[in-house]
Amino acid sequence: MLNFIVWNVSAEMFSFPDWLPLLGGRGVRWYGALFAASFVVGYYIMQKIFEREKIGIKVLDQLSTYMIVATVVGARLGHCLFYEPAYYLANPIEILKVWEGGLASHGAAIGIIIALYFFSRKQQKTIIWTLDRVVIVVALAGFFIRTGNLMNSEIFGHITTLPWGFDFVRASDPALRTDPRHPTQLYEGLFYLATFFFLYRSYFKKDMGQKQPGYIFGIFLIAIFGSRLFIEFLKEPQVGFEANMALNMGQLLSIPFIIGGIFIWYKGWKKRKV
Repeated sequence: MLNFIVWNVSAEMFSFPDWLPLLGGRGVRWYGALFAASFVVGYYIMQKIFEREKIGIKVLDQLSTYMIVATVVGARLGHCLFYEPAYYLANPIEILKVWEGGLASHGAAIGIIIALYFFSRKQQKTIIWTLDRVVIVVALAGFFIRTGNLMNSEIFGHITTLPWGFDFVRASDPALRTDPRHPTQLYEGLFYLATFFFLYRSYFKKDMGQKQPGYIFGIFLIAIFGSRLFIEFLKEPQVGFEANMALNMGQLLSIPFIIGGIFIWYKGWKKRKV
């Protein structure tokens, strides 16, 4: 009897028939579909938030544009500059090849914060007001994206003897297919999903977006990047230079976000107490 889970799922949801013009032979990958779904579901949730606060749909459409561009550009530049700067600076045209893979959540976070700063100024809102609402759907998007990583059999952990270890049969590196490993995509994804439900309830049930500005954003930073900091100890290095580091790049990049989250939460709590 196996004491681990054999993960042999194709990265493609389906392929179009060969006889179809333009689409024939092409496939739709789980990762791309889940990435797109995160924006669709996120739009629906943000629509509920905007309706609750009596803000027009045109403003939401503008916000969606800012978010999509910032997420893709930020995540791509984050991967290129944080993880493989030498290669991409020597081959800058390769940065544009997003379809070949290589996105970093820390880069996406930086890109989103910068974009929302300009969006907030344009809409005459504080950036904390905007972030307190947007990060609710960002947490859910993290769940979708990590599920996509699972379907791609990528970004998994070290060898484990635990019964829920996954044997990633389709891992790109044959050397990593030999033993069951921690399904760190699931660990992160489920934590992101739990964070989403907590933030959603904090906004809709406890009205923390009004009672304590910065509460939702602060908790988001602490929870998402705190979980990333600890789960990274179980992961295989994403790039070669991380192999001999006490803390890998993902962990080092998470620390400023955690500190920032604690500061923002505390600042809002102190004002609320007064």
